[in-house]
Amino acid sequence: MFSLNNLKPADGARKASKRLGRGNGSGKGTFSGKGCKGQKARSGGNIPAWFEGGQTPLFRRMPKLKGFSNALFKKEYNIVNISDLEKICTKGISTIDKQVLIDNNLIGKKNLPIKVLGDGELKSKLLLKVERVSRSAKEAIEKAGGSIEILS
Repeated sequence: MFSLNNLKPADGARKASKRLGRGNGSGKGTFSGKGCKGQKARSGGNIPAWFEGGQTPLFRRMPKLKGFSNALFKKEYNIVNISDLEKICTKGISTIDKQVLIDNNLIGKKNLPIKVLGDGELKSKLLLKVERVSRSAKEAIEKAGGSIEILS
């Protein structure tokens, strides 16, 4: 019958602690697995992770970092060029949005916003729905008779 007085942990759930210094026959007698004398054999004798045996540690050899970095606040975009949009237009698609770019394997990270850059030539008229467009890309799209819808 199941009751509180006959509960026991499952097999392998609790590991027996090492009994150190209880005779050489135990296998952990005399030096208790610490080897002979030295800093690591003493009580409280642990060496910090940065210690390199007396050599000047790496963090002290490196120059101190100064100034402010804006890298934490950098905005990442999926980059698409005008030449890529022209390839899609040759398939007969005139409205280009995120889903069209995903279907044509032009963007890798689906959660990032899209930025269109002006590399290449555009001959087709199209409606573009993206988050950012460079100045040269905007001029190329408008020159071809297309329009841009900026998403927020």
